[in-house]
Amino acid sequence: MPFAPVLHAEWIKIRALRSLVGSLAAVLLTTTAFSALAAADADGSDPLYSVFFGVSLGQIAAIAFGTTAVSAEFRGGALRLTLSAVPDRRRWFAAKATAIALPVLAVGLVTGLVTLLVGKAVLGTFGPAWSEGLRGAVGCALDLTLMALFAAGLAAVLRSGVATLTVLIPLLLTVSFVIGDLSAGVADFLPDRAGQVALHSAWDGPLGPWSGLAVTALWSAAALLAGAWALDRRDA
Repeated sequence: MPFAPVLHAEWIKIRALRSLVGSLAAVLLTTTAFSALAAADADGSDPLYSVFFGVSLGQIAAIAFGTTAVSAEFRGGALRLTLSAVPDRRRWFAAKATAIALPVLAVGLVTGLVTLLVGKAVLGTFGPAWSEGLRGAVGCALDLTLMALFAAGLAAVLRSGVATLTVLIPLLLTVSFVIGDLSAGVADFLPDRAGQVALHSAWDGPLGPWSGLAVTALWSAAALLAGAWALDRRDA
């Protein structure tokens, strides 16, 4: 089967699952709400991060989206049915990853722009410049998309949504901060921290805005390759 109809089928699956639609809505609402609260209490030291503070929490909704979209295939023999229609496992997984990335990227761009507008309204003259803010909005969208893909790849390896979230949520909420306290240089290269460099006005670490996103992209690519390998080597 050609790639386009496989992608269309995967998109239909995503639209049909209310939990996935809810995760996308949560990306927008969580990021915007917590960013607005942070901007209202900002000290002015990093205006861009004050505007986009909520992205660190929006990432949880993004990884929930990527995780659920893949792990649903491993429940009730759904993957066997899918592979009977699309025997080429790599083509199917590429379509699945694309069907995950596109809506997250679209929602991420809307989230970034809305968050920027709200944050500038709250901060007023203390807000970031438009050029810097638009960089943050694009960084927000790319970071959320890459984290959703990272979760999708890991879910394909672990074949379980619960197991994937058990690994990733502590990483986002605890591990990064613990490692950051012990060794900031190492923490800067973790997938969740690297991508967020683009959300800071200035950064003292070894990565810049785009190199940080490139590091997160490498983590996501590695997870997707591992997921594709696992799909090839294991029975459905």
